[in-house]
Amino acid sequence: MVEIIALSAVAIKAGLGRGDFCCRDVVQAHLDQIAAQNPRINAFVTLCADQALEQAHKLDQTARDAWGPLAGLPVGIKDVTETAGIRTTFGSKLLADNVPRKDAAVVRRLKAAGAIVMGKTNTPEFAAGANTTNALFGATRNPWDMTRTVGGSTGGGAAALAAHMVPLAEGTDFGGSLRIPASFCGLVGLRPTAGLVASDPVEQPWDVGRVNGPMARSAQDVALMLGAIVGVDDMSPISAHPDWQVAPLDLANWVGRFDARGLRLGYAPDIAGMGIDAGVAQTCEKALSQIAGLGVAIQGSKLSLADSNAAYQVLRGQWMVCNYAPYLDRLDVLNPSLRKNIEAGLKISSLQIAQARAQQKCAWLRLLAEFDACDVIATPTVPVPPFPVDVSYPDQINGRALTNYVDWLAQTYLITLTGFPAVSVPVGLDANGLPVGLQLIGKRYCEPQLLGLAQAIQTALPLPCPA
Repeated sequence: MVEIIALSAVAIKAGLGRGDFCCRDVVQAHLDQIAAQNPRINAFVTLCADQALEQAHKLDQTARDAWGPLAGLPVGIKDVTETAGIRTTFGSKLLADNVPRKDAAVVRRLKAAGAIVMGKTNTPEFAAGANTTNALFGATRNPWDMTRTVGGSTGGGAAALAAHMVPLAEGTDFGGSLRIPASFCGLVGLRPTAGLVASDPVEQPWDVGRVNGPMARSAQDVALMLGAIVGVDDMSPISAHPDWQVAPLDLANWVGRFDARGLRLGYAPDIAGMGIDAGVAQTCEKALSQIAGLGVAIQGSKLSLADSNAAYQVLRGQWMVCNYAPYLDRLDVLNPSLRKNIEAGLKISSLQIAQARAQQKCAWLRLLAEFDACDVIATPTVPVPPFPVDVSYPDQINGRALTNYVDWLAQTYLITLTGFPAVSVPVGLDANGLPVGLQLIGKRYCEPQLLGLAQAIQTALPLPCPA
């Protein structure tokens, strides 16, 4: 039998369809890998092995023509996404024993498609932060270098993927929580158009900032998962059917056949004005020359959204208050960083919010105008390489001091501000052997094109597995 954990989700699905192995084989292989790797990496914080094996057995007893599009595929669920009967702590001591009675909308879709939930993956407390560590479970370590961070906040899912504990992972993205760990771990992480994947339950059902989305080792696997979880949900008022030319369940095959020739790609190296680490910049620039070999027309872009950094900070503060209002009388229990963010949000005025919204419109229009000259915009996903796991955040880039602890996230959070979808795709390793991601940005509902280009890039620039 092939080593199942080495296969992509698409290949596992094909193998199951041919009868090369059964669902129970798939689940057991990944449980064995979790047992071998998780103690040192700390990707999974709650494991439901018995439930996963039981679900696999049920699928094996079911006729294959009744299987869903993700039947038999193990998936890790972020520990801020509710799962019925499975502990969901949000990485917080406040909810250390919380066991939801209902599944989140995205989990309902995954289960309906036949995916097998393996457990919950680690996150910073309430997903507020980009180094995956919390007082409840500790830090998640990067499989590429155990002394380095996986980023965040979908860091547990990223580590599980990189260490081949699962082929698919679910996560959320507000400031870059799917894209940043994907970049740090050599994966593909997609922030979809808001509403494409239903978000329920959430404190702000009309919020377009925080989205649920997929992460995997390849863009084709991300497409497979995305196609199964999109669509309207009555409990998500902004949810919508995708405006794609391809049917969602055909998305993975379409992405696998994508021809990138003729695409116009505009490269904007530093949209945040914070600087880019020399090694990250060099890796991205080298990759661009190879991407041009795919028939993609590469052109420089002077796009800058640096004047919108302050606007994001204001809107993030407002979002913090809205989402954590139920915990305002227990702020002393939260970690100091999260507490300070909420307290700062409480001081924001209506005028500041109005000004931030006006600037947000300017950023959106500026980025929209860029699409007159190109089909896809590319930037380095993260301006720095993975930093030490015991460091909360980097305080400088190329020797230039950062003024705010989230400044280094600006390459991703500024795209969140505009509302456009974006995907991080690995394009190589830096001089220290650490992965570097390229962020691809497109117009709303442009996910097929973004994932198609990402898959073409991965085919041209294959990444080795972590040592």
